Amino acid sequence: MKYIYLFIYLFTLTAFTINAQEIISPNKNIKVIVEKQSDEKSFGQVYFRILYKNKSGYTEVIPNSPLGIVRNDQQFSDNLKFIGESKSKTVNEKYEMISGKRKLCENLGNEKVLKYVNSNNKPMNIVFRVYNDGVAFRYEFTEKSNSVVDIIDETTTYTIPSSTNRWVQPFKNSYEDFFPFSDTGKGEDNKQEWGFPALFKINNNNNNNPVWVLISEANITENNCAARLTNIKNPNQYKVTYAPARDDFKQVGVKTMLPWFSQWHTLILGELSDVVESTLITDISEPNTLKETSWIKPGAVSWIYWAFNHGSKDYQKVVEYTDLAVEMKWPYVLIDWEWDVMTNGGDIVAAVNYAKSKGVKPLMWYNSGTEWLEPTPVDRMLTSEKRNKELAWLKEIGVYGIKVDFFNGDQQDMMKYYIDILKDAAKYQIMVNFHGATVPRGWARTYPNLMTTEAVYGAEWYNNKAILTNKAAAHNTTLPFTRNVIGSMDYTPVTFSDSQHPHITSYGHELALSVVFESGFQHFADRPKAYYDLPQEPKEFLKNVPVTWDDTKLVDGYPGEKVIIARKKGDQWYLGGINGKAEKQTLQINFNFLDKGNYKLKLIKDGENDKSFAVEVIKVKKGSVLNVECLPRGGFVAVIEKK
Repeated sequence: MKYIYLFIYLFTLTAFTINAQEIISPNKNIKVIVEKQSDEKSFGQVYFRILYKNKSGYTEVIPNSPLGIVRNDQQFSDNLKFIGESKSKTVNEKYEMISGKRKLCENLGNEKVLKYVNSNNKPMNIVFRVYNDGVAFRYEFTEKSNSVVDIIDETTTYTIPSSTNRWVQPFKNSYEDFFPFSDTGKGEDNKQEWGFPALFKINNNNNNNPVWVLISEANITENNCAARLTNIKNPNQYKVTYAPARDDFKQVGVKTMLPWFSQWHTLILGELSDVVESTLITDISEPNTLKETSWIKPGAVSWIYWAFNHGSKDYQKVVEYTDLAVEMKWPYVLIDWEWDVMTNGGDIVAAVNYAKSKGVKPLMWYNSGTEWLEPTPVDRMLTSEKRNKELAWLKEIGVYGIKVDFFNGDQQDMMKYYIDILKDAAKYQIMVNFHGATVPRGWARTYPNLMTTEAVYGAEWYNNKAILTNKAAAHNTTLPFTRNVIGSMDYTPVTFSDSQHPHITSYGHELALSVVFESGFQHFADRPKAYYDLPQEPKEFLKNVPVTWDDTKLVDGYPGEKVIIARKKGDQWYLGGINGKAEKQTLQINFNFLDKGNYKLKLIKDGENDKSFAVEVIKVKKGSVLNVECLPRGGFVAVIEKK
């Protein structure tokens, strides 16, 4: 009798897994299994799961997670039948980024196309790519349609183990909030709606082999909307959810002709360093579409808004910040909102001409015209006709970039608006900074004139609420593992004086943000006097610190507690380390990232108090270890040169 039971068990197991497909990463460390939990002749739900190989073998990090998508005319979710798969092929291309965490990148992964039909015999493909540092997948409808089709929902859901630690931001259109730690998946307001990216620490009970997973999405086109995550039904199941309709835009999802493909759904996974150093978001995005890019030049920017909210309507204040850029050797000055009503000695053209006369390149702010309509100028970018007229004028007077603010949501019309701005700005050789905007989704590769995006609870919030004062240090040590992983981040860092609400991070901490945070336009936000009054060493550091990098390494860190980032430019390494705790902490630098040889390290760290610095010059080499004592909410920077 026991043999009969064994036969029944084996038959049942085979019936439920006969359709399993596997895709494995080039280094064999990540395995994706896709299966339909019914026999191959039946229709049903398709699931995927992810296994990660560590010292003890493969561990399941993402359990069975549903796949599927819903159109207005067809359903492709629980009524799918597997009909075939492509051979596994290697995707292998090298590309360069103008801005970002690494100049030379490699898009290396294994791809399979899995083919299904629904109960009406309509086809859908699911394309999986498995990389050494993550997984990406998307849906494809390959049939042609003669009419518009509505893509209205996904059944895509990420299942995580119940013991998982998570750092996920409550969703807001602006993506300006904290990434609070949680081990339950429940929010304070019970909305259970979360923005990308979402960070998870799997295998918390195994301290030797935790696996980190960062979920986001990439390669949004005009034929996509952006998504968010919801876990209303089950706190450990995060469903991909399209943006809801707006009062002025009733559409949910996407209206499109077929053929059509979705955004790439991305999971960066591995050790914490794998997450921080990953370029998966740009790897999976479309290559550069611009033929000529020599005019795209990232750089440091002097920024008036943090200290003087309405300062850009005062010509003399703009002159003051232009002179700051000259003194600090920063190539740009940003003229922020209300420049259209500038007085006190000159107008916007005079301000632009003054900047150019000093060898400083002006950037200018615009209201997108889609959400908060009070700050001016409004509505000069909203339509193609107005936008091209304005961009032509900017090119004529000598403006190098625009900052466009206050976008209204993640619907398809907003995705098209972002892309239209990038395309049109490129025609006039104008760089772009998006504020009040969605998070990066790979556009910096496709349209490299995109220098940075806000989508972060940044330093400008010292202007608005008192909450950042006490939360900033922990928040700053969470962002390198979350928001800044997926693209340039316009935090507007490095402030030593106070805005409307004080900061209690140390001067060493603030200085370190220039390295810890990556942004193609790095807007230094403080008053001119705060920079002029710095001691010589930190002042010279800010004059010379790069904003683009040849390589990036996570030296050490943990979300909310500490982080040390090493970034390479030419033959030099720049280090930034910050303490996220309200108590003293020793940060340890292991120099294993260095090549062989002898090096000189110049360290600028916390001094005797949080408003002072101490400077040391130390000899180091590969394998050296250096302990740096940090004040509460403190930090340090260092420059390493080969002797």
